[in-house]
Amino acid sequence: MTFSIKEASERLGCPAHKIRYYEKEGLLPYIQRDEHGNRLFEQEHLDWMRLMSCFRATGMKVSTLKHMVHLALNGDSTIPQRKSILNEYKEELQRRQLELAEALEAVNNKLVIYDEIEKGRLPSESQLLDQMKSISKNNS
Repeated sequence: MTFSIKEASERLGCPAHKIRYYEKEGLLPYIQRDEHGNRLFEQEHLDWMRLMSCFRATGMKVSTLKHMVHLALNGDSTIPQRKSILNEYKEELQRRQLELAEALEAVNNKLVIYDEIEKGRLPSESQLLDQMKSISKNNS
């Protein structure tokens, strides 16, 4: 079964211009066209597009994706290279995930502090800032 760009866009939940861009950049190989020049997508194209979108959502650069597609088009002999690229990228994602987990923990801790301030269990943050200001002036 083939899909028009409109149907592909609806199934993927992304705008048609994004699909056109991905094709223009060479990220969607082997897209066929009908006699009027309209793109015809197979389910495999949609699956590939979902994968590309997933990688892009993580911040993977289009140039890296292009390289991956180029390698894939050269066959299974390039799997070691593709695995190497993805393993490096995976390490970067894991590092970023740790950073985000720390940031989330900081936000959650700050929300707990604000709850405690609102309940009167901790002094106002303004008081703490005033104390820091006064200490800073005394050390100058």
